Amino acid sequence: MQFSPSIFKAYDVRGVVPGTLDETVAEALGRAFGTMARAEGEATVAVGRDGRLSGPGLSAALIRGLQSAGLDVIDIGQATTPMLYFAASTLCTSGIQVTGSHNPKDYNGFKMVLAGRAIYGEEIQALRQHMESGVAAAAAPGHVRNVNLLAPYRDRIVGDVKLARPMKIVVDSGNGIAGASAPGIFRALGCEVIELFSEVDGDFPNHHPDPSKPENLKDLIAAIERHGAELGLAFDGDGDRLGIITRGGNNIYPDRQLMLFARDVLSRVPGGTILFDVKCTQRLAPAIREAGGVPLMYKTGHSLIKAKMKEVDSPLGGEMSGHVFFKERWFGFDDGTYAGARLLEILSRSDDPSAVLDGLPSSFSTPELNVKCAEGEPHVLVQRLVASARFAPPAQVSTIDGVRVDWPDGFGLVRASNTTPVLVLRFEGQTPEALHRIEGEMLALLRSVKPDAQIAQAAH
Repeated sequence: MQFSPSIFKAYDVRGVVPGTLDETVAEALGRAFGTMARAEGEATVAVGRDGRLSGPGLSAALIRGLQSAGLDVIDIGQATTPMLYFAASTLCTSGIQVTGSHNPKDYNGFKMVLAGRAIYGEEIQALRQHMESGVAAAAAPGHVRNVNLLAPYRDRIVGDVKLARPMKIVVDSGNGIAGASAPGIFRALGCEVIELFSEVDGDFPNHHPDPSKPENLKDLIAAIERHGAELGLAFDGDGDRLGIITRGGNNIYPDRQLMLFARDVLSRVPGGTILFDVKCTQRLAPAIREAGGVPLMYKTGHSLIKAKMKEVDSPLGGEMSGHVFFKERWFGFDDGTYAGARLLEILSRSDDPSAVLDGLPSSFSTPELNVKCAEGEPHVLVQRLVASARFAPPAQVSTIDGVRVDWPDGFGLVRASNTTPVLVLRFEGQTPEALHRIEGEMLALLRSVKPDAQIAQAAH
């Protein structure tokens, strides 16, 4: 069989339903994944799905494929992606979540864990080859059992996280799947919770569930003020990312959240290596060192960060996109609800949580910017940028993922997206003047290899 090459992304399989992704794709993926899993000695796989309208049909087809490959299936039904990861950490070691994450409502896809690791890159392409060549059915099909994971998942979080005092918070789930679990978990921790858009609705009638976009946080900001809440939490469509809004309406971006989390984790794991991606603020590494940790900047991509954390035995990692990975006291996977709980634990020790958050080191920065390119062009352009990037000291050039240039007063980044044909740009300065200068230098470098570059704000 032939499938649209566009659905095989760097970290998952994803496309528009039914245009490039349908139940035939889901069943073939199940058979192929099942064959790969059995080759690694796996006998059972967990399956979950977010709240998208195409989820039930795709999930059923996926399960048929897994069964035909001879695998037993634990169907956890509608659940966040972190709850699927929890299943693949406690009930078995492999799992697939049917999710479109933060993409528009007509998208869906599959995030996969095989034998305890998130698969990406070459393993996604190996899966594609199995799907296209076809896989023979196993002699005996696997069995399916249904498991409601909410109670054990909630109990694990409530047993781990202790608030110093009750807090009043607003939780905006954006009609994503986190609405079915997160508010109840925060109440179980002792919070007074004002809910926004908790009803799971794959049409996302109020706003898109992507907290990395400021326009999606307006309702949350208004509700914090209206109810006199201490804090606002926002989740993406599948619940693996967290947005944070202070009482004054300030958005605390994930790289600043990591400063707070690093201080806390390093108080118990002194000398630990804290991982973060190349898009994060220049202020983060000094904050980690100051807290007694070892900062390690790495490539963007939740699967890549998770693999590197295992390699260096890191207790904490995070990405600018909002994925935060706690290994200390948790399982090492990205989980918006658990990150929110850990945040509340830290902030409940203070009488003024917003002052704690607003007091974290900050700079002046652009949002994530994109330059549209032809398919395959971004990586070619980055190779040319790496070859031509020449900056006089004290500038320091990192080419671990694109080109990141750090000056004493800020940084600039140009990298190739691994999921769409765009270049990703981000600029930061410790003063507005530094930001303007760095942006000018980096755009001059970019236009030396792509004179027609058109800069636009990223559309997640």
